[in-house]
Amino acid sequence: MSGLTARGLLPAVLGVLGVRTVREAARPGGGTAGVEKDRAAQAGAVGFVPEGELDTAHDQPVTADEAAALGAVASGDWEAAAGWVAGAGRDWEERRRRVGVLARAAARDGAWLAAWEAARPGDAAAALVAADAAVRAAWDVRARGAARTQEQFRHFRELLLTAQRAAHAAQEAADPADPVPYVVEQGVGTGLGYPHQRYEELWARITARAPRLLCAHTAAVEYWTARWRGSHELALGFATRAADGARPGELLRLLPLIAYFEDESGEQGLQDHYKRPEVVEAVDAALADLAAAAPGDRRTAALRHLLAWMLFWQDRDAEAVEQFRAVDGYVGALPWTRHARPERQYAHARDWAVRAAARRA
Repeated sequence: MSGLTARGLLPAVLGVLGVRTVREAARPGGGTAGVEKDRAAQAGAVGFVPEGELDTAHDQPVTADEAAALGAVASGDWEAAAGWVAGAGRDWEERRRRVGVLARAAARDGAWLAAWEAARPGDAAAALVAADAAVRAAWDVRARGAARTQEQFRHFRELLLTAQRAAHAAQEAADPADPVPYVVEQGVGTGLGYPHQRYEELWARITARAPRLLCAHTAAVEYWTARWRGSHELALGFATRAADGARPGELLRLLPLIAYFEDESGEQGLQDHYKRPEVVEAVDAALADLAAAAPGDRRTAALRHLLAWMLFWQDRDAEAVEQFRAVDGYVGALPWTRHARPERQYAHARDWAVRAAARRA
């Protein structure tokens, strides 16, 4: 690792922080304003998006068909939405994505969805979007502080119970081969705190229909973390088993990265955390998985965002820059979304990596 002068930090900062690494000391706000500005200018000079222009709602560009579907429902055209969901066919990953896009829109304004349900009673796709919208509405309440008081927590729980009923209704209406209504219920299980046995029963229903569905696996590894209903050991065990059983390019090597990210702790510097041999090995395996993925696979964005973060902490700046370049402009993904100002956290790590890589070139 290069010295303090090369990192642009005041020696006094490192002295106060003792054994913490230089990168740890230099998290957003930890350096001088001039140094931060210089880093941003250098990143901008090689084509990276300025911090103030980063999209915090998406992890990658919105597709033309998604934009068209959202435009249609904004004008009340539910038939376009129904056709868009149907167009995914039995590509369950894509069906889940399209349902999620529409559910987010319905959670904000569901008049078009109500019209769809009224026009086609019992429609499986409408029931699925309604269930997912109910789950998202509950979690939106929690994100606004639903667990701060007993009354707010009860409201969150009541909304999840409503969402649970909607998910069960969607399951009854669905094609028996469709795993997506059960994937939707995963958000209910995490929020309500399904006991492990009950969650495993839900998981069995999903995997009986789609054994290696990435969206389901990412939701499951979150359930098993200490942050929610398990522990780091349970989350990493689940993630490792799933990743080891996958074929290259299926992107399930993302799962151990999520488990290691969820195990971040203020008690240990992040550079020490991410430089552990087992984490470096997981990052290398994920890079190989990414290289084997099909061109244009939109699921790679989530993996690239986490890889950029971990490569940054591993001092692998040139490799980090490659990942930042692939996703630049969009910060609506882990790890950035865990921060109050995701665009600032992203820009800091990106701009540091750009400058460090240039120094080493």
